[in-house]
Amino acid sequence: MDPLLLVVDDEPPIREYLTRCGNGSGFRVVTCEDGLQALNFLETQSADMALVDLCMPHVDGLQVIRAIRGKDPHCQVVLMSGASGRITDAVEAIKLGARDYLQKPFKMQTLQALLSEVRQGIDRRKSALALENELASEFNLCGMVGRSAPMQELFAMVRRLAPHVKTALITGESGTGKDMVAAALHQLGRRADRQCLAFSCAGVTELMAESDLFGHVHGAFQGATEDRAGAFERAHEGVVFIDEIAELPLAVQGRLLRFLEKGQVQRMGSLDTRFVNVAIVAATKRDLRTEMMAGRFRRELYYRLSTVELHVPPLRERKEDISYLANAFSRECAGRLGKSVAGLTVPAENLLRRRDWPGNVRELRNVIEHACMMCDGDLITERDITHALGHAGSAQ
Repeated sequence: MDPLLLVVDDEPPIREYLTRCGNGSGFRVVTCEDGLQALNFLETQSADMALVDLCMPHVDGLQVIRAIRGKDPHCQVVLMSGASGRITDAVEAIKLGARDYLQKPFKMQTLQALLSEVRQGIDRRKSALALENELASEFNLCGMVGRSAPMQELFAMVRRLAPHVKTALITGESGTGKDMVAAALHQLGRRADRQCLAFSCAGVTELMAESDLFGHVHGAFQGATEDRAGAFERAHEGVVFIDEIAELPLAVQGRLLRFLEKGQVQRMGSLDTRFVNVAIVAATKRDLRTEMMAGRFRRELYYRLSTVELHVPPLRERKEDISYLANAFSRECAGRLGKSVAGLTVPAENLLRRRDWPGNVRELRNVIEHACMMCDGDLITERDITHALGHAGSAQ
């Protein structure tokens, strides 16, 4: 999509003339007949370049420039003034961040050269952003994004261990992406062509957990109207991902330990056993050592599962990854929505890095998705992020 040029001038002939010049230089042009209209436009949208008249009723050009610079420092702003314009106004505009100062009447060659130069600069910046996004893909492992040292170390361990994993334990706070680490172990392992079944222990009863993992036969309990294979049988030769393993009832923990020792599954209500070959990847947000001390988790099961233990660091400990994650999420969301969003402005990224993100990557993704839906330009702005953060806060 062509870059957007905002023309703010109270004289219709000037607006018409600048529109023709802008279109001829490859810009989309939006015009505003006074400063107030421009401020209303800037409430919801952003521009790549702005030509702003100094003297207008109600709201003057300097106020418009302040609004533009406060929203998007990448916008190239040029102040325009009549022959009676004061040099002090030009100086003030430059101090506010204006790129240049044009005095009316314009010289055609000067205006065209300026538009061409700005257009080339915008194209270079967007090309650089595209390159940065391309480089960011190098810090991607099976959908996980991370340039920081802790994540690069985690990626290296996953690549090295995945072909050999029979049991693994993934630890980390809620929302850090433990399920994605499990998926990477599956995708990079020798069982990648086999299925990976997921089971969450959160809120499950002993009966439900035992039935879902080990299966049951008809009549094993009230409501068991037919024979049913459990996750281990159904995932034979593949992987079972057991999420929130700390929530698994103690009695079922004992059955899981015996399965890990013998590789045999016995359905509820049956005397028959079946040999099953699966890799088991478990995940927890709790400290299992604390759970063991409290008698809520079996010590032998912990040692069995933690032959390979991988820790996913919280987002507050790898803040250099935030920009890469945010840009990746914005591109992903833009693709789904059919929008032209290519990334975030620098102030928007700075705002994200100032937060601790108690909900980790999951929270960041939700904020970026909301900001992407609100965004009207090619880049998510600080205003979009602020609105998304307010929405996320009210939803909690």
